[in-house]
Amino acid sequence: MPVQLNHTIVASRHAEAGARWFAELFGVDEPEEFGPFWQVMTANGVGLDFATAADIHAQHYAFLVSEDEFTAIYGRVVGRGMDHWADPHQHRPNEINHNDGGRGVYFLSPDGHYLEILTVPYGGWS
Repeated sequence: MPVQLNHTIVASRHAEAGARWFAELFGVDEPEEFGPFWQVMTANGVGLDFATAADIHAQHYAFLVSEDEFTAIYGRVVGRGMDHWADPHQHRPNEINHNDGGRGVYFLSPDGHYLEILTVPYGGWS
């Protein structure tokens, strides 16, 4: 079997609240409690297991989405008045990028994680 990412733990000040925020913003199914975690599933079967943690180190999570999903998620980002950037260094505020012929944007979760949505993978489609 080839190596596949199955799940990752996302540190959160409050696991359930963090998972619910993510699910609502991204328009995915509501999280489910799984032991000490609140799990959000992605379309490709990777679980984001939100865990309550006192010490949070910011991580980067990038999500490949369709054009329609990008429009919906970005609309919620803007509608909530969230800071967002076209670049990971936060030098181009309130913009999106068009890297590799798609659209992309960066923003922060309430726990300080760097989130990215993009419609074309880096390097373009092969």
